[in-house]
Amino acid sequence: MDRLSTGIEELDRKLSGGYPVNKVTLITGIAGSGKTIFGIHFIYKNCLEGRKCMIIATEETPEDILYQASLLGRDLTPYYESGQLIIENIFENRSEIIGQTRYGFKPESLDIEIPNLVELIREGTECLVIDNIGTFVLRVSIKRLRDQFDALNYLVRKKGCTALLIMDESAHNITHQLAEYSVYGSIRLLVRENSYLGKMERYLSIPKMRSTPVSPEMSIFEITSEGIKIRESGGGNLVE
Repeated sequence: MDRLSTGIEELDRKLSGGYPVNKVTLITGIAGSGKTIFGIHFIYKNCLEGRKCMIIATEETPEDILYQASLLGRDLTPYYESGQLIIENIFENRSEIIGQTRYGFKPESLDIEIPNLVELIREGTECLVIDNIGTFVLRVSIKRLRDQFDALNYLVRKKGCTALLIMDESAHNITHQLAEYSVYGSIRLLVRENSYLGKMERYLSIPKMRSTPVSPEMSIFEITSEGIKIRESGGGNLVE
């Protein structure tokens, strides 16, 4: 199976080369666990390799995303300015698109049908990040949610995208983790106390990645000025 780099060397090794091409991977975690930064790594690496990339953002402006990327040593601004990277900020522009049914907005509630997100994807997009898809699920009934996620996955793949869906842990839990059944793979980010060291640490686990031999062990990672660095399983040095 073909893979696209995650932008994180050690994660590429864990995933036999990276995210499966033309598949959808879910990344979940609490606020501050690093979800958006995983998306930035993926987009930056594939911009470097010449692919057309897109971020559908629900909680940050393009300027916020570009600034955060620069702090990680990953300057996305040239790709954004050239048009190789598109950042679509839905809620920043919602006053312009309320009532336009092609985007699925309903003026009375500002809801959006999850599969209709596909209509925002620009032609030729190869790498896609939707951050945070949890924004769209809280008003959808559980009965409809699985069908909507299945439809989104099908339509994204039909577009030819390798995609990351980023979802906050609260929305993931409230919706009974249904999204995890629809996607090809999932990565969970945790923040918890290391009782031996008496400090909080970030952890990564890979509960699901089809067609990929993955370890059930959790790995510790850090967010540094040079980006994400993941410890080898069982300890050892930090690697990027």
